[in-house]
Amino acid sequence: MSGGTERVVGTRFALDSSYRRPSSGATVVGGSPLRLFTLGAAGVKVLEAIERGSSLPANHAPLTERLVDAGVLHPLPELEGPAHLPGDASDNIATQLTVVTPAYGNAPQFVATTLRTIVVDDASPQPLKVTGANVDVLRLDVNGGPGAARNAGLVQVTTPFVAFVDSDVLIDEQELSSLLAHFTDPRVALVAPRIVADPTQPGTLARFEQVHSPLDLGREPARIAPTTRVSYVPAAVVVCRVEALRSIGGFDARLRFGEDVDLVWRLVEADWRCRYEPRVEARHQTRATGRDWALQRYRYGTSAAPLAARHRGALAPLRMSGWSAAVWGSVVAGAPLVGAVVGAATTGALVRKLRQLPARETMRLAGLGHLFAGRLVAGTMLRAWWPLSAAAAVVSRRARRVVLAAWVFHIVDGWRREHRADVPLAAPTYALLTTVDDLAYGAGVWAGAARERSADALLPRFEAWPPRQRGGTEPAS
Repeated sequence: MSGGTERVVGTRFALDSSYRRPSSGATVVGGSPLRLFTLGAAGVKVLEAIERGSSLPANHAPLTERLVDAGVLHPLPELEGPAHLPGDASDNIATQLTVVTPAYGNAPQFVATTLRTIVVDDASPQPLKVTGANVDVLRLDVNGGPGAARNAGLVQVTTPFVAFVDSDVLIDEQELSSLLAHFTDPRVALVAPRIVADPTQPGTLARFEQVHSPLDLGREPARIAPTTRVSYVPAAVVVCRVEALRSIGGFDARLRFGEDVDLVWRLVEADWRCRYEPRVEARHQTRATGRDWALQRYRYGTSAAPLAARHRGALAPLRMSGWSAAVWGSVVAGAPLVGAVVGAATTGALVRKLRQLPARETMRLAGLGHLFAGRLVAGTMLRAWWPLSAAAAVVSRRARRVVLAAWVFHIVDGWRREHRADVPLAAPTYALLTTVDDLAYGAGVWAGAARERSADALLPRFEAWPPRQRGGTEPAS
């Protein structure tokens, strides 16, 4: 990756929602995956300043860098006004940023007025006609998919940054440019805005997408890295450092789906930072028909097996501690009392292990961990593992009861978390479309696994918490 002094953008930070500093002490719990940090006196002062929103001590960088990389802190650069980039005093964004849009069959919805835009016509049946003072159309002879089309556009880019914007996306040009503010950190290679379903689009599917879209990764900023809360971003809109993309060879053109996830993970493996910035939003069009919508979900699922093969350990349908697996395995097997005993015993063991935390805080962490694991088990049974669940339900009455209970919990829990009063979507409709979504995606996962002749994308992963290295805690000051 590029050289230069490492520094976090600006000095304003947001605390991740996982952040806890019990009793205002020297131990911090937070990040994704969840970790423990032990602070010295200087570190406590830095976090006290961030909690109060006051100015940071001059020597904050070693700690804030560490906590940003762990997902405990999130930089909040100023997005208003011109972005001030390293080594450049110009306010002319056109000299810094180029837009590349891969397109097939339909002209792009977004065409920049002040930025050079390269529309890559991916061998559409009829050549695309796109007009604009700063628009270049590059037509490919053979359809190669979105990754290949983006790579072809990247070759033509002469600015230090590039924005990939899909043809079915709308975004404000000034807000797109504002994402450049994150690149004052020389380690940042990619920044993605929040992708929301277009609220002006009519229809039931469009309303469902407003509350349950796989492209919408929420309102909270995040680092993007495998096995974290935001482990991927769609390439519907991403702004990238051209140097970083070229250093890893751009998108993998062999992947028709999941090429955006693969790109992010290869950037992270090369020690670049990737950021999710939900203060900027782009609007995405929902598929027009139920068939196209379900086919899209199926295709997303087919990408799981190729990604699992390329990035060992980064993708699993179910990831939890072995003790949580024992708890819920007992419940599924019809022995809930055994599960309760295992849960209580592991909570007690964790209290003894994490003596630096108040017992109440440790019990809270253990309880929430087991409950969250239960949500994952239910979701996985009905999504990636639904063929196994269905087969078990055919031959076993107990399995039918377990699957039904998991489905009810899955739907009720999702409705509770995603229901919005401003989106007129009935609960039965939500239940039906969520189920179709899960079945289509899961079918894609199994089809991709069969194609790859590998079950890696279907296998669970069990991990210890806290991590065994360093006794589960890390000095952070």
